[in-house]
Amino acid sequence: MNLDNKNIFDDLNPQQAKAVACLEGALLVMAGAGSGKTRVLTYRIANLIANGVAPWKILAITFTNKAANEMKARAQKLIGDAAKEVWLSTFHSFCARLLRREIAVTGKFTSNFAIYDASDSKSLITRCLGELDFDIGKVNSFQARISDAKNALIDAAHFKELALKSHREFDKFVVPVYEMYEKRLRENNALDFDDLIFVTVKLFRKYPDVLEKYQNRYRYILIDEYQDTNEAQYVLTRLLADKYQNICVVGDADQSIYGWRGADMRNILNFERDYPEATVIKLEQNYRSTKNILDASNAVIANNVERKEKTLWTQNERGEKVKFINCATDKTEAIIVSSEIQRLITQENFMYKDIAILYRMNSQSRLFEEKFIRDEIPYIIIGGLRFYERKEIKDILAYLHVIANPRDDVHLSRIVNVPRRGLGSTNFNRLRTFAEQSGLPIMEIVRDKNLLMQVPSLNSGFRQKIQEFAAMIMLFAEMSKTHSIDQLINLVLEDSGYMKMLKETPEDTAAEAASRIENLGEFVSAAKDFVKNNPNAALEEFLNHVALITDLDANDTEESRVRMMTIHAAKGLEFPVVFVVGMEEDILPHAAAWSSDIELEEERRACYVALTRAKKKLILTAAENRMIFGKTRDREVSRFVDEIPDEFIMRSDRKFSRIQVPVQRNYNPPTAYRPAQVKISPTPKIYTPPVSWQVGEQVNHKKWGLGTVMAVDAKTITISFANPEVGLKILGLKVAPINKI
Repeated sequence: MNLDNKNIFDDLNPQQAKAVACLEGALLVMAGAGSGKTRVLTYRIANLIANGVAPWKILAITFTNKAANEMKARAQKLIGDAAKEVWLSTFHSFCARLLRREIAVTGKFTSNFAIYDASDSKSLITRCLGELDFDIGKVNSFQARISDAKNALIDAAHFKELALKSHREFDKFVVPVYEMYEKRLRENNALDFDDLIFVTVKLFRKYPDVLEKYQNRYRYILIDEYQDTNEAQYVLTRLLADKYQNICVVGDADQSIYGWRGADMRNILNFERDYPEATVIKLEQNYRSTKNILDASNAVIANNVERKEKTLWTQNERGEKVKFINCATDKTEAIIVSSEIQRLITQENFMYKDIAILYRMNSQSRLFEEKFIRDEIPYIIIGGLRFYERKEIKDILAYLHVIANPRDDVHLSRIVNVPRRGLGSTNFNRLRTFAEQSGLPIMEIVRDKNLLMQVPSLNSGFRQKIQEFAAMIMLFAEMSKTHSIDQLINLVLEDSGYMKMLKETPEDTAAEAASRIENLGEFVSAAKDFVKNNPNAALEEFLNHVALITDLDANDTEESRVRMMTIHAAKGLEFPVVFVVGMEEDILPHAAAWSSDIELEEERRACYVALTRAKKKLILTAAENRMIFGKTRDREVSRFVDEIPDEFIMRSDRKFSRIQVPVQRNYNPPTAYRPAQVKISPTPKIYTPPVSWQVGEQVNHKKWGLGTVMAVDAKTITISFANPEVGLKILGLKVAPINKI
C-alpha cells in the first residue's frame, strides 16, 4: 500500500488534521454542521492503517447504510483494497453479523435466526394480544412500550419488576404481552430489530470470553453521530472500548433532535466523564453555507443552555441575507413559495432538485402539494412507503424467510395461503394453536404425519394441502443450496404460483398488478446486484441485508424534483435552496414544548438543523392565519425567527392572496408522490379523562408525551403531539390516557 501521509494532511484544515493525527486513547470530535466530519473519520481510518494498524482491527459505526457506503468508497480512494477489511457498518448490521457467529452459545437461538422488522413484530404482538384476550386495537401502544424497554436494556423479567412499582397502569398490561412476545420470538428462532443490539449486549455481559474476543479484534473504534445514540448503543460501545480505550466519537450536541426516539444527548455531553483522559477537538469551520446563513443559525442555537460551546465560521461568501416572509394565510404561504420556486428556476438557473421544502409536521405538506400540482412543479415526498415495505415484496421475502428458517411461524402465516391454495384460516388457526400449545414449530408438525394427525378438527383435505405446501418449501430450501439468490427468487415466483396470480388479476385491478410485477422484477435485480457484490453470500446474509435497510437509507432519486420532507428527515442532507415553512409558535417550536425547557431546546435544535441544511439561499415563511381542523386561527411568528439579528435576516410582510409570475412550462412532471395518511390509534381503556377540554390546552399522554388540543367534540379529542412520529391523533374522550398540564 502506497500512502503519502503528507498528502492526506494537506487535504485537512488544522483542527481536522489534529483529529486525524490523534490515534491513541479516547477522542471526542465536536463536529459542527457542514464541518467535514465524514472526511475526518475516513482520513483517520487511512492514517491508522498508514501507521501499521491492521484494517480488520478497526470498527467504524454509522447510523445509516448510506453513510457507511459513502465512507467505504472514500476510504477505498485513499487506501485502496485495504479499506474493504475495515468493519464499517451500522450498529444493527454490526450486531446482526456478530450474532450470526456467536448467538448459538446462548442456547436460545440458532445462527439462521430471522430478523423481524416493525410490521413482522406488530403481527406477532397482535397474535399475543389475541391469545391474551386483549384488544388488538392497542397493538401500536404495546409495540412502542416493548421497543422502549429493549432500547433501555430492560428485558421482560426486569420490566415486570419495574411495573409492579410503577404508577403507569398501562405497564401492568404490557407485562404478560412482553413475556409472551419474547417466548414466541424464541419459538420462531427470531429477533426483532431492537433485539439485535439488546441481545448482543446481554451476550457480552454473560459471556466475558466472547466480549474479550471482540475487544481484541476491534482495538480501534470510531462512532459517527454519537449524539444520536440510545442507552443500548451507548452500553454496547462502552463494553467494546473498555479494554483498550481507543475510541473516537464524532457528533454535535446542537444537532441532537431524536430524543423522542430514545436518543440521549447526555452520551456526548458526558463523554469526558466516561473517559477522563479524552482529547477534545472542535470542528468549527463550515464548508456548506454562506456567512449570513451560518451567522443566523449560530444566533438561534446560542439560546440553548444544554450544549458544548462552539461557533461555526466559514470562508464562504457573505451571500444573501436569510429571507423571512410573513404571509396572510397558509394558502398565501403555498402561493408565495410556489412563485418563488418558479422565479428561482426561470431567473436564477436553479434546478428543481436544488430546492427543499422543510416542515415540522407531515400535515403541512398538503397545501404545497396541491399548489405544486396546479403549477406543474415536480416534487417528491421524502419518507414515503419504502420499496421493501410493499406487499408483494414482503410476500416474497416471507417465502425466503421460511426457506431459510422453517421455524419462522410469523412469515409462514403470511404466505401459507398466498396465492390461495385452499388452506383456509379456520383450519390453519387450529394448527397454529396446537403448535403454540405444544411448543413446536408449525413446519415440524406438518412434516410429521403422526403429529399432524393429533391436531384436532383438521379435515383430510387441509392435511394433504398443507403437506404439499411444506414439501414445496423444503424443495426450495434444497434449491437454495445450488442456485443463486436471484435464481431462487425467480423459482419461488413461478413455482409458488405467485406470478400466475398477478398475471390472472381481474381487469379492474390489472394496472395495480402490473405495477407489482414491475416491483418484483426490481427485487430480482436487487438480489442479482447483491450476489454480484457478495458472490459467496448465503440466503441468510441477503435477508440480513434487506432487513437492515432503514427508512434513513431511502434512495433519493436524481430526477429533478423539489424535495419535500420533515425537518427530522432532512438531517444529514444539504441543498442549495431551503424553504423552512410554518415558522410559527405552536408549530416550530411545537406547542407541546412550551411546558418543558428540555423539549423547547430540542425544538430549537430542530430549527438549527433546518437552517443549516441551506447552502446558498434560506427562506423562512409563516402565516398570520392558518386553518386547523376547519377553523382559521391567528398565529404568532416563531420565537426562533425573532432570535435572528436584523443584520442577518431580511423581514418582509407580503399579505396578499395571489402572486402571478410568468413562467415557461416545457416540463412534463412525473406523477407526484403522496404522503401517508394520518393514522388513528386507539389507546387502553384504563384511564379516567379530565372533565372538559378546550382547544389550545396542553396535555401529557402516558405514552406519546406532550401535545396540544386541536379539536374537541362530543366523543373525541384531537391532539397534535410534539413527537413527529406520532403527529396527529384522534382519541376517544372516554379512554384517552391524558392529563392537563
